[in-house]
Amino acid sequence: MEDQQDWYSDDAATFGDRVAGAREQAGMTQKQLAKRLGVRLSTVRAWEDDLSEPRANRLSIMAGILNVSMMWLITGEGEGVDAPTDVTPVNDTVRDLMIEMRDLRADLLKRAEQVGRLEKRLRAAMNETPDG
Repeated sequence: MEDQQDWYSDDAATFGDRVAGAREQAGMTQKQLAKRLGVRLSTVRAWEDDLSEPRANRLSIMAGILNVSMMWLITGEGEGVDAPTDVTPVNDTVRDLMIEMRDLRADLLKRAEQVGRLEKRLRAAMNETPDG
């Protein structure tokens, strides 16, 4: 079925989507994957939320743990996991809306991090003593 081939393709899914899909297919939680990779839970969450990506050595180890190819994690091509079988096909409008929502969510998360950094800088600036 063509939908199954396209489910994790680069235009339908992100790196984070593929990591989450492979992790779930392997029957692992984010916490379990983090422990196996020797990284923090927040690191795996950031990868799955497309806020960051692992270095090549972690990517290689993760591909081995999840039994997928590195290329599949990066592009959706190569040895990966099958599309979920209980998925209702979606039309192009729904798919476009889902992609737009995912992109907006990623942007909002990045903006929230940016606000946090600015707040930290503001607090530091407010605590500086003026040169007299």
